[in-house]
Amino acid sequence: MHGKAEKMKGRQLLTIIGSVTLINFIARVLGFFREAVAGYQFGTAFQADSIIIAYTIPNLLYITAGGAIATAFISVYGKIEDPREQGKYLESFFSWLMVGLTLLTVCFVLFSDIIINLLFTGLDTHTAVLSARLFQVMAPATFFLILSMWLRSLLTVNDRFAIAAISTLVMNGSFLVIAVLLFPWLDAFAHGYGATLGAILMFVFLIYVIKKNRLFHFRLTFHRSEKVWRTFMMMVPVMLGGATLHIYFLLHRVFAAWLDEGFITALNHTSKLVQMPQSILMTAVTTVIMPVLSRKVAQREDRHIANFFSLGLHLLALAIIPISVFLYFYAEPTVQAVFQYGQFTEASTAMAVPLLQVFAIGMFFHAANVYITRFYYAYERSIYPLIVSLVSVVGLNVLLNIALIGPLGATGLAWGTTISAGFNFLLLLLGLKGVIEWGKKPLRKAMWATLGKFTSLTIIITVGLALFTSVFFPANPFVALLSGGAVLFVLLIALFIVLRFPELDFIKDVMKNRK
Repeated sequence: MHGKAEKMKGRQLLTIIGSVTLINFIARVLGFFREAVAGYQFGTAFQADSIIIAYTIPNLLYITAGGAIATAFISVYGKIEDPREQGKYLESFFSWLMVGLTLLTVCFVLFSDIIINLLFTGLDTHTAVLSARLFQVMAPATFFLILSMWLRSLLTVNDRFAIAAISTLVMNGSFLVIAVLLFPWLDAFAHGYGATLGAILMFVFLIYVIKKNRLFHFRLTFHRSEKVWRTFMMMVPVMLGGATLHIYFLLHRVFAAWLDEGFITALNHTSKLVQMPQSILMTAVTTVIMPVLSRKVAQREDRHIANFFSLGLHLLALAIIPISVFLYFYAEPTVQAVFQYGQFTEASTAMAVPLLQVFAIGMFFHAANVYITRFYYAYERSIYPLIVSLVSVVGLNVLLNIALIGPLGATGLAWGTTISAGFNFLLLLLGLKGVIEWGKKPLRKAMWATLGKFTSLTIIITVGLALFTSVFFPANPFVALLSGGAVLFVLLIALFIVLRFPELDFIKDVMKNRK
């Protein structure tokens, strides 16, 4: 009976992750298409750089502060059993959050020039002026984006995973439509108003859904609550520790401000291209597993958590490593197929291709770092990942950027990101032994066996694609991608059969028992 119940839970979990992944995929494609539209409109000119710079802070805070708020909130809320206590906690948390975000947004609007000039000191005058004016328009989006992230976490703790994911679809879709429709009249400012109006529409959608489901009544009540204080205290290290990938993006733009016009855009587009597959998968997985993890931690199901961790990390590697190798060999046709239209010329592609190849090497590390930190947060162990992030991202990455930007330019910034992400992964993995039972002998033995299989998988795919591209690499980017994708697919099928990954047996089991 116990095995049957576990399979049932596995089926339900995989089904939920699948539906959330699909919704996130559509939402991410819309967001990515918006980036491609900006490339079509401006190429790698200063207007494209300015749009990216202006949206850096609202988007960074949405992902980092909003994500930290959601993570800390889910961790604390999931442990409150009394419905009345839950209600008081929600009211108080919402009230203080509103006050903080209002003050922050007002500061952004009033001091937009100062903030842009402080962060991006190397910009030329026309880029700096346009960036500051666009940031002033986009600044109110910060308020609605962060509040929306919290409202989405309220939906997830009440098992409304799909509807929470749909809200991102609303934002990205409306952002794209507004940016396209207003472009003939507002030029770059169409993207500024698209960002703010898209965030507002997502916020309104979430309020409607939450009120309809009677999950919260949005009353402002400033209770003194130990739980609210604990949430905010937990939020700070979670925000810094979980912001790794987006701090990299910020540092790219800060350092690239000293390079020639267009490199901010090239770094942004290629890093987003690499981020897309891992973000789709990781957003879905973390959205679903965080509430489950919090409940399992409260119930002290340590053995199940350790097995869950190993399985998830292996599935993540199976999904991302083949994509990473493929992107390395097919970087040029990928950039051509996605971006090389309108003002995004062959020269722009030449800037982007080496960056994409280096970013592709670090794909797995970035995704795994996000995944591993969620297990620390479920146990409310947020200090260690914070220290690791500070050492890797703010320490090692900055030093590498300074050392490599001179001889390698923008490619040096990409290498700094990839190397420090790998270092971050190793430190997080080593520290996890003190958090969950992952360091037990049977799990260690299984880990070494799996590591050997993944090494073999990576080497064979790399050699196979290298040989194929040396004899057949058509000029048409779509033909190149389709032929390379077909070869990768055949190689993967053969390797899955030969290497017999147990994770694939789990998926087959779940799919077989769906009926």
